[in-house]
Amino acid sequence: MPGRSVTVIGLGLGPMGQQIVRTYLAAGVAVTVWNRTPEKADGLGAERADSIAEAVAAAELIVLSLTHYDAMDAVLDSVDLTGKVVVNLSSDSPQRTREGAAFVRARGGEFLAGGVMAQPEELAGSSAYIFYSGLPEVFEAQRELLRPLAAAEYLGADDGAAQVYYQAMLALFLPLLLGYEQALAIIERSGSEIARFLPYAQRSLGSLGDLYAAWAGMAADGGLADAAYLRMMAAGARHVVETGTAVGVDTVLAESVSSFWDRAVGTSASTFQLLRR
Repeated sequence: MPGRSVTVIGLGLGPMGQQIVRTYLAAGVAVTVWNRTPEKADGLGAERADSIAEAVAAAELIVLSLTHYDAMDAVLDSVDLTGKVVVNLSSDSPQRTREGAAFVRARGGEFLAGGVMAQPEELAGSSAYIFYSGLPEVFEAQRELLRPLAAAEYLGADDGAAQVYYQAMLALFLPLLLGYEQALAIIERSGSEIARFLPYAQRSLGSLGDLYAAWAGMAADGGLADAAYLRMMAAGARHVVETGTAVGVDTVLAESVSSFWDRAVGTSASTFQLLRR
């Protein structure tokens, strides 16, 4: 990709921001970086800008990896973005993302939102992908320069679409991760070994793809509200709470899950119907 360049802006240049820089450099892309703490950009091999204005002037494509969209507003508030394309890979709500897009366009720039579905070390790997949304012509014009980071999943012109999908994936992943940690805590506090439990946890992942497909089909029809099924799931959820309590594991997550099944039994509604109210 000779002659192509990007600017990467990150208030902390944490693991993701640093890996974005390294990934671009490995792909032969010239990178200019700006960071509020300048020394955090040292050792990356990129050109370091002394000011945000200098960083923005260095490239057409400006990639942001920040904590949230308020940070983008603070950094770019006084900068002319005419002729620039801002790709914000930060996490935030879909509506805040739409507001951020308007903020960039009001300063003369173009905007793409992104949601990175990868750990930093997975960037450019076969399993990594990034949700993008924004005007299709802007995405197409920048597609090749975005390609080194990860496979692109373009979701359409709605600026908030990438964050809708990204936050939905987090809604799936974060409770799953906590649930797994809760399972490990139950195993450990019960006197067994985590290493012995691990193969069984891994085996359970094999059926998740089919389960997700089946559950999506049922959700499209309003979810499963069979009374016998709801009672069985409610009983199982209560047993998880009781087991965790007995061995001294925090059960706040399990209690929240249990409450949904109890409500479903009490209202004869599916948990999906309860969640979308």
